[in-house]
Amino acid sequence: MENPAYGPDPNDPKPLDDSRAKTTPLTPRFEPAVLDKTVIAMPLLEMMEDDDKEQQSSGPAAQAPTLFSVIIDLNLRFDGDRDEAAQRVAKLIKDVATKLPDRSESSINDATSQFSQQYIFARLHGDVIREIVRRDEEAAQKDGGRRAIHRIWPDFKIQAFINKSISTIKADAAHYSFSALGKDIVWAVMDSGIDSTHRHFKLQENIHPNAKYHTDFTGTGDPFRDDFGHGTHVAGIIAGEVVADEQNPIVIVSRQRNEQGVTTYVPENLTTISGMAPRCKLVSLKVLDQDGGGQASSLIAAIAKIQEINGYGRDVKIHGVNLSLGYNFEPEWFACGQSPLCVEVDRLVKSGVVVVVAAGNTGYGVAKSMFRGNVAAGMPLSINDPGNAELAITVGSTHRDSPHTYGVSYFSSKGPTGDGRLKPDLLAPGEKIVSCAAGAKKTSADTDQSFEYIEDSGTSMAAPHVSGVIAAFLSIRREYIGNPEAVKDLFLSSATDLKRDRYFQGHGLIDLMRAIQSV
Repeated sequence: MENPAYGPDPNDPKPLDDSRAKTTPLTPRFEPAVLDKTVIAMPLLEMMEDDDKEQQSSGPAAQAPTLFSVIIDLNLRFDGDRDEAAQRVAKLIKDVATKLPDRSESSINDATSQFSQQYIFARLHGDVIREIVRRDEEAAQKDGGRRAIHRIWPDFKIQAFINKSISTIKADAAHYSFSALGKDIVWAVMDSGIDSTHRHFKLQENIHPNAKYHTDFTGTGDPFRDDFGHGTHVAGIIAGEVVADEQNPIVIVSRQRNEQGVTTYVPENLTTISGMAPRCKLVSLKVLDQDGGGQASSLIAAIAKIQEINGYGRDVKIHGVNLSLGYNFEPEWFACGQSPLCVEVDRLVKSGVVVVVAAGNTGYGVAKSMFRGNVAAGMPLSINDPGNAELAITVGSTHRDSPHTYGVSYFSSKGPTGDGRLKPDLLAPGEKIVSCAAGAKKTSADTDQSFEYIEDSGTSMAAPHVSGVIAAFLSIRREYIGNPEAVKDLFLSSATDLKRDRYFQGHGLIDLMRAIQSV
């Protein structure tokens, strides 16, 4: 079994046919790090790194370093106006090109730059790019101001064919307008455990008091030990709340990349941070180990545990479950949606439990074009199990605060299912989501810093948004408790259409206010 946010478990058994494994090309897995903030855009940074390696490997026989055609995006929040930002950038380029030996060819293309107020077009060597970014940052820190450069993009060749997410889904509005806070609702998190010591869960006492509910299925014996850190991050999106005071500030960190391509961690203070349903009670069902791996059998066992607690539907005490994990669907193994895990998910829904599942992060790959060769492309038929389960609410990812602009995240798994059903069902924010840090996510090996809140990305982060929203809904529309199919229909019918393909977006972006007001 794999955790969709991090890719396949290297210890997993291989496919049934070894010959197929040898002939099937491997594709890069989704890494949340690709969404790190960077002044030098990732494609350009990779091109520069490749050029550096070429220079080093060729030694004295190396050709002259590459001149990269770039687009410099000026920072609209620069303390002066755009003309002043452009002047600073122009001076930086001139000064650096003059100072570094044999870099006089690095220069601005005045003929094209004159037509744009926002961008500067230039041809620059890699070391010039890095140095102007460094000096721009140095000047901003010295003056206490802002960078003049927002981002530097590669100037791609063209051919003649031509903690924000809570408001995105209106959970904050529902908190204030309807007190939809998740009170007396219980949600199980099947994941790598929940760090019950995290202060995010203290104010509202989110960890369910019945110790018998919490269970470890990995052999460690402790459902509240989260060495991997994924489960605590997921749980913090669903529930919990912290309000800062002078003695206890809330410090979150976002990841950025500097001019050398090195990941750095940038702290920011918040006054408050909250899950979608801050008063919801959480149950930890630990099915992933310290490396984020596990077995489908552990999930099936955890589902059986919920069935037992709920008296097999006669007394629903756990109202919902979040599954931000799964494995790639292999159509030759089972009919789509009919794997043992999918069957058990459907049975759990039929017993009265809402089941929310991450669609997976396998929605992109490589396609072959006659004119361009292998090209990166969105991949249909990429929904992971148990997201293929008919009755599950399968969740894809969209942008944290601009879903109408950016649509469906490129990595988000896409439908239809292998047998032609519409999936995913809904979208929720899944890019650069801030939540609780624990275990491996709590400390950076690079800096020895310890983090309380950190960003992560993937459909694993989108699914708990939906879990939390539904928990908030059930807390004020209690007649829907025990009727998960009606809940699913309600949220699908009240979702916001982002005008994307149905097999990318499903019914659209979940909307808590509209769901509440529709009944």
